[in-house]
Amino acid sequence: MTGQTVSPDPIATVSGAVHAYGGRPVLRGVDLVLRPGEIYALLGPNGAGKTTLVRVLCGRIRPDGGAARLNGRDPARVPAARAGLGLVPQEIALYPNLTVAENVRTFAVLADVPRAGLASAVTRALDLTRTTDRAQTPVKHLSGGYQRRANIAAAIVHQPSLLILDEPTVGVDLDAREALDAVIRGLRDLGVAVLMTTHDLDQAAALADRVGFLREGELVLEGAPKALVAEAFGERMEIQVHLAEEVDALAQDRLAAEGLERTSRPTVWIRLDADGYAAAGRLDQRLRAAGLAPREIRVRAPSLAQLFSRVAGRASAA
Repeated sequence: MTGQTVSPDPIATVSGAVHAYGGRPVLRGVDLVLRPGEIYALLGPNGAGKTTLVRVLCGRIRPDGGAARLNGRDPARVPAARAGLGLVPQEIALYPNLTVAENVRTFAVLADVPRAGLASAVTRALDLTRTTDRAQTPVKHLSGGYQRRANIAAAIVHQPSLLILDEPTVGVDLDAREALDAVIRGLRDLGVAVLMTTHDLDQAAALADRVGFLREGELVLEGAPKALVAEAFGERMEIQVHLAEEVDALAQDRLAAEGLERTSRPTVWIRLDADGYAAAGRLDQRLRAAGLAPREIRVRAPSLAQLFSRVAGRASAA
């Protein structure tokens, strides 16, 4: 890791967090540790408890049970603890008629950055987020990718130790994601702890040092993405059968008999097989003999998306 030397002590912890709304449990004994210089992706289906857990970390709610600590202090009880937090919500939270630099300066003032250090703090935030070339552009004229990076600049201008990103790729096209990912990695390398909540599993797999899966308020799985996928699937490969059109119930029974499961796309069916390409070839022959000629068959290594589907209890979204 490059950048400043960082402490191994946790920046943020959640211990045994329990919370309910109207008697409905949304957090069930969640433990979470975030350390300097790591990117942690919090994954889970809608309603799993991600938003509530983030609100606990931000000190916006006090859990019914358990505790949260940010730099060793309770963020719900000690306002100063929240000074170590930067938050980028899913919806862009900037003043659209102000320029990028004006927005970042405004947020610096709101975060009590000393007047003598305002200019250098703004310059640093723009540099780290690669938005210097748009500093004098009103936010409303920026692309989605630049708006997201400008919002990150506003969130880090006071140099927080923890940055929370809620669905950072929403509104960002594919071409702009590489620049966004580079910004996030750069902050990690400076020792910032980054917590992402995301449904973009490709980004989570590429960026995160660790991921955690929330399901019905419980953290059911946690670890490095590649290690978790390897542990779950071993040497097996994913075989994807792409059909030209949706098939009838009889044909679906035939596909199921081959060990295939339908994904969220009715024309895509999958299974895992240790023989990989050889198994795909044999499967293609059998399906064609049964009158179910695939449009194509793909073979790939299992992904974080497939693991997510397994953990969430759904068929793979492939």
